[in-house]
Amino acid sequence: MLHKHVICTLLLALVAVTGVQAQTLKELQAQQKKYAEELETTDKMLKQTKQNEKSTENKLNLISQDIRTRKKLINSINQEIIALDQEQSRLQGERSRLEGELDSLKQDYARLIQLTHYADIQQSPLLFLLSAQDFNQLFRRIRYMREFATYRQQQVERIENVKADIQIQSDLIQDNRKEKDSALKTQQRERDRLAGNERKQKTMLKNLKQQEKELIAKQRKQQKKIDELNKQIERAIAKQVDRKQQLTKEQELIAGGFAANKGRLPWPVAKGFISGHYGKHQHPIYENVTLNNKGVYIQTTAGSDARAVYEGEVTTCMVMGSTYAIIIQHGNYRTVYTGIQTPAVKPGDKVQAKQNIGRIASNPDDDNKTELQFQVWQDRDLQNPELWLAQ
Repeated sequence: MLHKHVICTLLLALVAVTGVQAQTLKELQAQQKKYAEELETTDKMLKQTKQNEKSTENKLNLISQDIRTRKKLINSINQEIIALDQEQSRLQGERSRLEGELDSLKQDYARLIQLTHYADIQQSPLLFLLSAQDFNQLFRRIRYMREFATYRQQQVERIENVKADIQIQSDLIQDNRKEKDSALKTQQRERDRLAGNERKQKTMLKNLKQQEKELIAKQRKQQKKIDELNKQIERAIAKQVDRKQQLTKEQELIAGGFAANKGRLPWPVAKGFISGHYGKHQHPIYENVTLNNKGVYIQTTAGSDARAVYEGEVTTCMVMGSTYAIIIQHGNYRTVYTGIQTPAVKPGDKVQAKQNIGRIASNPDDDNKTELQFQVWQDRDLQNPELWLAQ
């Protein structure tokens, strides 16, 4: 039999491993919940597009986003299945260990009943005592009988406890199998949906390629308009920076807090995905078209509001075509939100992180697309917003 200290050490190690494994499964399941919510949001956006069979860039973008998220979901399920297999092996190993311990306890108990004097004790305890040669032997026999009875009861209790532990392990193994079966069914369902969306994506891409000249001309016209709007924003920020006003103590604190939260700022929308990345990159459909985004584009559901990403003061709320652009100052940093249909703030207003600053416009001429452009500036230097937002 193992030394008591060794057994305790092994049990503590087992508990630690179990905790890590359970945490891993818990994290994977939380991750899958997040992906499912993202897919639900994308599905809602698709339903808000014009309900016809016409292929549009917006529909293709939404389908492509769905495919990307669903692949992440399937990969997470794959990892969960692997983790469940590992957990199953661990549970079965623990059950085998307990069964081995039970066999050992039963053998020990069998040897116990063969101990010297056991038959005499069982057949006639009184005779066993009375046959003592003197008082000291009688006293030792009484103590022996008590210790013997106690030890035997302890062995019975240990056997029963190990049996109960084996039953617990068996129940956990059964639960694990059910969980794995559920994960496998979910995996297959998501794979089927992925395959269907990939077919849709291929068909849409083919249809859009047939309209390439017309759509490229439309895209370049739109890009020209966007470039002009971005110049207006740049001029407005340059004018504010050039005033060279000394920052107050409060503004310095806000600027320090803003800088310290790089990579952890909340998104300027409650739900959505990046539909246009910052900087220069090739158009996702047309090889000969290069995009140069001054900010990051975030697509969300119709009726959504834009949110301030950090505390600050609204400095600008200007009309840009049919929508508004809102600039919020955070010390020597500024964030810009364009594509606002109905502002909820005005210049001079103090705002807090995640505060609603206005309803985002939906474009009826572009499949009811609801998209916000978000920019980050440090003085006159344009930043990559994706490096500032929480991932």
